[in-house]
Amino acid sequence: MKRKRSAVVAGVVIMALSVGLSACGSDGDGDGDSASEPAKPEDFAGKTLTVWFMDGSNPDQWTKDITAEFEKKTGAKLKIEVQQWNGIQQKLTTALSESSPPDVFEIGNTQTPSYAVTGGLADLTEIKDDLGAGQWTESLSESTVYEGKQYAAPWYFANRMVIYNKDIWRQAGIKGTPKTRDEFYAALDKIKKIGKEPLYLPGQNWYVFDGLIIEKEADLVRKDGDTWVSNLGDPKVGEAMEVYRKLQSYSKAPKDKDEATPQQNEVFAKGDVGAFIGMGWEANTAIEANPALKEKLGYFTLPGETADKPAGVFVGGSNLAVAHNSKNPELAREFLKLAVSNTFESALAKENAVIPNTSSLNYVLDGNPAAKAAAPAVPFGGTTPLIPQWAAVENEPNPIKSYMTAVLNGKSHEEAAKDVEDEINKRLSQQQ
Repeated sequence: MKRKRSAVVAGVVIMALSVGLSACGSDGDGDGDSASEPAKPEDFAGKTLTVWFMDGSNPDQWTKDITAEFEKKTGAKLKIEVQQWNGIQQKLTTALSESSPPDVFEIGNTQTPSYAVTGGLADLTEIKDDLGAGQWTESLSESTVYEGKQYAAPWYFANRMVIYNKDIWRQAGIKGTPKTRDEFYAALDKIKKIGKEPLYLPGQNWYVFDGLIIEKEADLVRKDGDTWVSNLGDPKVGEAMEVYRKLQSYSKAPKDKDEATPQQNEVFAKGDVGAFIGMGWEANTAIEANPALKEKLGYFTLPGETADKPAGVFVGGSNLAVAHNSKNPELAREFLKLAVSNTFESALAKENAVIPNTSSLNYVLDGNPAAKAAAPAVPFGGTTPLIPQWAAVENEPNPIKSYMTAVLNGKSHEEAAKDVEDEINKRLSQQQ
């Protein structure tokens, strides 16, 4: 299964944010809002739409504005319920099997196929044009489709970039930021010469590795008849692991631990590491641990082989879906059109510093250096395999992490892959 990537580089245009809430739901202004017949308040008067958002996803002002606009447009009431991440999969699975589930809900992009295959999600194929599907960044939208049908809409996303200590880079005599992988290696070599740890990269930072696999246009699974099986032994995966091995050679991090053991942002916060590959929130927590870093941090897009194409990245985030058993399916669709319109995508990206569902809106990230550094890689990014069976593969102990450690400790790609592929195939077969 190919994890597609767009060939268009995400541009970050420097311009001021100009969001007019009156533009929501306009019909024909070319901004990606619905071009269908606008809803009439009398159609939905007296009804209440229930929406589940995850904790931290819906910022205050965005929530107030979309509630006001939705209620004005439809005449219905909007009931937003914020859910906690802990235990949400079981809670949502149970809710979707009942007769009165939430009408609209947030769902992880890599989880979407699992819920689609069970029949819990409404088919949105007939309204995908009204939702603005034609303008969505391909790497973000592919997780919303399962077996050719539209089951969700891409909402917001985040990915990794290089977070670096400007003081250490200055001490090493590095000018500017690298635009190619070789330039990145050269910068790390200079930091090594001054006795600092160039890059903190644990041996099992699996999502960084997944991005490199995506860059090589490799697939972690393949079909054998009607069965999904491991494709870890693909030579292209081995090429990606060689890039990871080279990057990891600049680190003192343990080869048998992931980025959470210990937390890589906490290691970086001590001030002796040149850079790490992480998320924007990790930079913020590093600053909380060491406020002196606030003026020392810099950000740049993880470089690829050439200056015109960044490295591949794993793009995680959330989609919005409608429950198959929703009591208010038409009203749910009206909310979905509003939530993923350019107006509210722009506002969410600005307020939460997340990546919007179309690169044409990346200008709203101006003023947030971490988000601006992350955005250019998104069209070249992707996800883990978008099949319902994949979740079992990542359960701890993750066999791919074991493979990574084995390679870093000297095993060949072929031998290390062979050692874990039986386990991967066993996990894939459990849900087929």
